[in-house]
This record gives sequence, structure tokens and C-alpha cells, in this order.
Amino acid sequence: MSTPRAQGLPTTSGATSFKTGAVLWAGGMFGVLCVLPYVVRLQRDTLQAAIEQTGLSLPMLLALSVAQAAVVLAVAVAIGAWASRRVGLGAPLLDALLQGGTLPPGTKRVLAQAVGLGVACGGGIIALELFVFVPLDPDGIGVLQERAGHPPVWQGLLASFYGGIAEELQLRLFLLSLLALGLRGVGRLAGANQRVLLPVWAFWGANVIAAVLFGLGHLPATAALIPITSVVVVRAVVLNGTAALAFGWLFRRNGIETAMVAHFVADVVLLVIAPLILVEGSLP
Repeated sequence: MSTPRAQGLPTTSGATSFKTGAVLWAGGMFGVLCVLPYVVRLQRDTLQAAIEQTGLSLPMLLALSVAQAAVVLAVAVAIGAWASRRVGLGAPLLDALLQGGTLPPGTKRVLAQAVGLGVACGGGIIALELFVFVPLDPDGIGVLQERAGHPPVWQGLLASFYGGIAEELQLRLFLLSLLALGLRGVGRLAGANQRVLLPVWAFWGANVIAAVLFGLGHLPATAALIPITSVVVVRAVVLNGTAALAFGWLFRRNGIETAMVAHFVADVVLLVIAPLILVEGSLP
């Protein structure tokens, strides 16, 4: 499949870019709304404390949270779309649909690749959790698993849309693109080839930094359930960061849409399929 990155130049008009950004923002907001039931379940104690402290009702707190997310996503999409196109990344599938109403040749293949990578990431995370990190720290990670529990299947499915869409917009489209642009700029100041749109070293440097930050970003939610130890930190970085590296690779290779698909599928494995197996003992 031919993408703007593969050709080395952005190919979309200003109008299409705006439409693409609007669609991506709307998708991110859909993910924000979808994750609310899961958040209420997982952070019920934190939310109750906030209600008592502020005097606001739960619907009001959630409405404020959604409004904040809308602003954050708008900024992330606007800056991310600008930065990603500067380094030859972007949303080629969505651009193609908005420009001509058809998907590029090879779309089924790259989407199937994204699904497969998502399944592998989800399965790998489960295996590392069960056979590495829980045995390493049964009093920490084991307790975390018990306290977090398993979300109802419908909540896990809805939450997967948040990870697949909103997190990818913030971590890949925004953060990774901006880091890649910054690293490329540093390289050019140091005398690197000015014509290379996105040097391999700049991409992977940005991908690694974004992946580590993505892993560390899960620690606040973990801290609400168990004390943070060195094992907990390593777990957060390894489990989430390894998957993030794969999603970043897909972003560069075939566009943000394939990273979204892989992330969504990985979350479905973790939040839907795994609970069905672990809690009920079998798949339907």
C-alpha cells in the first residue's frame, strides 16, 4: 500500500487535512465516552473522595472530565496532525476515504497484519504477567490483579475503544510525531542529511521515548491499588512499552489507523477474552 510516508511527501489538501483531524477527534471522543463505565468501576474510591471533597455529583464530575478530554484531544490532534505530516506520517487510509471514497490497494492486508500484531501483543502481555511478574512479586502484582479484578465483558469492550483510538491519538499521532520532529531537527542542526524526511534513528528514538512514557503513564492508576515498587515500575514499562513499540512501528509503516486497530485488538484480548477465560473458564 502506498502511503504519504512511503512516497516521502504529504499528499493531502488543507481541506482534507482538516476533515481528517475532525474525524480523528470525533473518534477519540467516542473512545472517551466509551471508557466512562470502566473508569467509574475501577476508580470508584477515588471518585467518591472527589465527590466528598468538591461537593459535585458523579455526573458533574464525569461531564467535567469529558470536557477536559475534549480540549486535550483537540490540542493533541491539531499538533499531532501538523507534526506527523512534517515527518511523513499521518492517517493515509482516512485521507484516502475523504479524498476519493475508496481505500488504497493492500488495505485488507495491512489491517490483517495489525489484527495479528494486536493479538500477539495482548497474548504476550498476559504471558509475561502470569509467568514473570506475578511470580516475581506475588504480594504486589498478585494483589494488584485481585484488587483490579476483571471488568464485565461489555465494559472491557467499550474501554478498548478508548485505548485503540484516544490513546493512539495522544501517544502516537501527537507525542511520537512531535518527538520525531524534534529529534530530526536536532540531527539537522548537527549536520544530518536535510533531505531525509524521517531518519530511522529519529523515529526509533521517538518511538522508544513515547513507549517508556506510555508505560510510566499507567503508574498513577496502579498506585491507587498497590504501593509502587521497582518491580511495579519495570512491569509497567515492559508490558505497556513493548506493545507501544509495536504500535509505533505500525504507525510509521502503514499509518495511525493500523496502530489503532492493533491497540484495540490487544485491549480486547486483555479486557474481554482474558476475563472470559480466567473467570468463566471458557470462551462462548
